[in-house]
Amino acid sequence: MAAIDEYGPVIHEFDPFDPYFNYRATEYLYEHGAKKFFQWFDYKVWYPLGRPVGSTIYPGMQFTAVYIKRYILDSWSLNDVCCYIPCWFGAIASQQKYRSIALGLFSPALECGVCAMGMMAIVPAHLMRSVGGGYDNESIANTAMLLTFYFWVRSLRNEQSAWMGAIAGLAYFYMVAAWGGYIFVLNLVGVHAAALVAMGRFSPKVYLSYTLFYIIGTSLAIQIPVVGWAPLKSLEQLGPCAVFGGYQLLKVCNFIRGKRDMTRMEFLMLRVKVFAVTGVVAIVLITAIAPSGYFGPFSSRVRGLFVQHTKTGNPLVDSVAEHQPASSRSYFQYLHHVCSIAPIGYLLVMTNLSDSSSFLLVWGMTAYYFSHKMVRLILLTAPIGSALGGIAAGRMKGSKSKKPKKPSYATNNYDKKNDGLDGLDSLKTAFDGALTTSEGVLAKRALACLLLLMSYILGANFTHYCWRLSHDLSNPTIIVKARLRDGTVIKLDDYREAYWWLKDNTPEDSRIMAWWDYGYQITAIANRTTIADGNTWNHEHIALLGKALTTSEEEGYQIARHLADYVLIWGGGGGDDLAKSPHLARIANSVYRDHCPAGDPTCRAFGLLDREGTPSPMMERSLLYRLHGHEIKKGVAADLDKWEEVFRSKYGRVRIYKILGVDENSKAWVEDSVNRVCDVPGSWFCPGQYPPGLSDILSSKTDFAQLEDFNRDSSDEEYQKQYFEMLNNPQKAAAKARQLEREMKMLDHPNESSEPPPRDATKKGVDEIYNTWDDTEDTTLMWTLISNDQVDDLRMWLEEDPTIAFIRSRDGRGPMWWAFEKRNEDITKILMKAGVPHTDRDAKGLTPVDLLEGKEK
Repeated sequence: MAAIDEYGPVIHEFDPFDPYFNYRATEYLYEHGAKKFFQWFDYKVWYPLGRPVGSTIYPGMQFTAVYIKRYILDSWSLNDVCCYIPCWFGAIASQQKYRSIALGLFSPALECGVCAMGMMAIVPAHLMRSVGGGYDNESIANTAMLLTFYFWVRSLRNEQSAWMGAIAGLAYFYMVAAWGGYIFVLNLVGVHAAALVAMGRFSPKVYLSYTLFYIIGTSLAIQIPVVGWAPLKSLEQLGPCAVFGGYQLLKVCNFIRGKRDMTRMEFLMLRVKVFAVTGVVAIVLITAIAPSGYFGPFSSRVRGLFVQHTKTGNPLVDSVAEHQPASSRSYFQYLHHVCSIAPIGYLLVMTNLSDSSSFLLVWGMTAYYFSHKMVRLILLTAPIGSALGGIAAGRMKGSKSKKPKKPSYATNNYDKKNDGLDGLDSLKTAFDGALTTSEGVLAKRALACLLLLMSYILGANFTHYCWRLSHDLSNPTIIVKARLRDGTVIKLDDYREAYWWLKDNTPEDSRIMAWWDYGYQITAIANRTTIADGNTWNHEHIALLGKALTTSEEEGYQIARHLADYVLIWGGGGGDDLAKSPHLARIANSVYRDHCPAGDPTCRAFGLLDREGTPSPMMERSLLYRLHGHEIKKGVAADLDKWEEVFRSKYGRVRIYKILGVDENSKAWVEDSVNRVCDVPGSWFCPGQYPPGLSDILSSKTDFAQLEDFNRDSSDEEYQKQYFEMLNNPQKAAAKARQLEREMKMLDHPNESSEPPPRDATKKGVDEIYNTWDDTEDTTLMWTLISNDQVDDLRMWLEEDPTIAFIRSRDGRGPMWWAFEKRNEDITKILMKAGVPHTDRDAKGLTPVDLLEGKEK
């Protein structure tokens, strides 16, 4: 609630930009009804193509909000309902942790449930998606996911509860409608079902529960338009389908065994034969069907969970910060002490294994693996971390309570077939006897007091940390708190100010060109047409937008005048458009292969060359750089015959330019419904087309081929090979880019020398660099080149920027120290030739020669 207390009931984002689109879609559903919602083709987005919203959205949250508005809180505004939904469902999800652990007022299940609920209620990994105003799919998806898991493990409690697998299927349907992460839920249940078979726990109860879950859940899931037949076609979802098939085969084998008198070996051979025959039939069918393109490939995001970050082969996916792997610091930041005590709960579950509790083990391992691969998925660790942490804390707090006849946690009574280690019974008996002595009682009381004190200290620290971080998580990016030079704290509202200006000062049919990050905001707040947004469904279209912004000013203008009336730029430093622009160029080059120099697929030729913000020649020529630095940076000015600056926000974070000479013929051509391509005559599904004025630009594009898309006839192996090679070796990529730029400059200006300026001309700069000790990307890169003996790459770098030889890290050491330390004679000679001294001292008073002589302690 901190965000609503601070900013009021305002829709705003905290990480993604989806809340704006979600609210706009909710408004449309509320005003037009479900039928028109599912047939809504929105021409105000992804101009000029448009987007079929109804068939490309997970509508669960929209339907939930409209239901609450109409039948529960009719007097509330739709905006307020949407703002409060994350808080409400966050509380429901926390309460579900109690139900999932404790089914009755029994100890220690009661203590475990209460502790788990308390942790889930405030752990930052859960607060990430339950902050008021953050109207995003994950807000209700966490609740839907826990509801599915609750009924799944509840159905495994005993023979009489297997029917609850059907309710788990219904809960799964809600999860499918809520979020694309339903794939995680489906596969987790499928993996657990397979694990139960591997553990020898297949039974009529398990069979009925999973069969009901899969049939009902899948039958309902395919009713969601955005999902369709994916559960039966996508490789990401065929695993649980295979488990379902395997369950049916096991059931058939058990049925045959019941009709015949079979030994254990005969029954085993029957299973082998049945599965072998079925496997052969399945292989034949797959071989016959696969060439037709029936099976869908892994998406690049899912594939990114199994490869190192930024190496999916898709520069659009690689550019998103939340797709980077999680660090140990991230876990502590979002889980705090939960990540310390959850492993204890994990071990406790292992000692009390059952059909239900084993699900926690599978969930824990899976959630950790995927969150480790993608930091965004740390939110998946909040429920399982709280559950395991609650078990650890609850068992400790309830250890002295009398055990009931039917203790319960993890939604399962302790199974009669307890898997404890029987070999330790005698040791346990002896230990219990020792505890009944006076010394044992005293030791137990002392230990209890110590545990109580530790629990209080850790609990107080955890609670204080979570409350403090909750306020940090409640600061949206669209409204930023900042401090002026006089110390005054302000709420910087430049972004909404710019969107309101667009709404009040531009024609309703205006088209706004901006990077896709801001598309949802512009459409929802300014109610203006945008080129792209966070749906990112069309890679080639985003590449065209990236090309327009990062190509030369002239070519960018020729693209923009056919697509837009205004250009909106985010400035002001930090993560503004200039900081993002290398990713824009890389995405553009993945489709327009002549965008960056040949042989530079990662576009290292586009970027800043040093800490002072000196642009590379390619960046300096770009439209984005000209508009970003227009009349702000020295010597940077946009062509006033092409652009007119019509708005600059109060603190300079947003600038809007009007495009002069807009091609009105292209605009009229796109608006003419005759030029839309309907799937059938009279259909609502009628995508737009690019105007003829862009035909020359579009003729040079190459359709981007995903690595994982095996249904394509064409191959893009050469580009992917170069992309990965340059991505894995950024030093080589940067050096090659500089060489290519130098060659291009020589071709454009053959009379100009490419040699660096005389040393005297840069002496002042050299002294400043040499006397600045700091750990930077340049010092890291230099140390890497020297450590790996990359002499040629170092030489090329020095040819480009001779002053780089004089950089020094925070400990006072620089290239000469590292060259001596590695005993690299070739690099030492290069540095000496560049004028780098070898007698100066570092922070410890050591010279490079001292390192050679081994004087460092």
